[in-house]
Amino acid sequence: MQIDKKIEQFISRHHVLTLATASTDGVPYCCNCFYAYDPETVAFIFTTDPKTHHGEMMLANDRVAASIVLETRTIGKVQGLQITGNVRQAVEGDKLLYVKSFPYAIVADLHLWRLEADFLKLTDNTLGFGKKLIWQRQE
Repeated sequence: MQIDKKIEQFISRHHVLTLATASTDGVPYCCNCFYAYDPETVAFIFTTDPKTHHGEMMLANDRVAASIVLETRTIGKVQGLQITGNVRQAVEGDKLLYVKSFPYAIVADLHLWRLEADFLKLTDNTLGFGKKLIWQRQE
């Protein structure tokens, strides 16, 4: 299924996602990460140290959720993207994509990950109250 252009436009207008992880016994945790988006693979590239709490959780349980939201008090402008997928170590080309989005990161010691989305749901009140656009990876 093709991703709706409105979903990709929303992704391209933002740069921070909230990542939700869970330990193998189900204890949840969340953090915020800058991301670069790879439209070819529907993946969100982000950096975090594997020794952080959420890094250790991702190593033990690669199934994650995330969200990207437009902060507004105006009901007619509310937009938010919900994401589910699996986290993997970055692949070739991910660093270039990330540094293109965040040039200052070229000098940083980056540990990059990719959230390979299998489900995207954009709630977009600019299209009508509670309007939802959904994409799901077909395997």
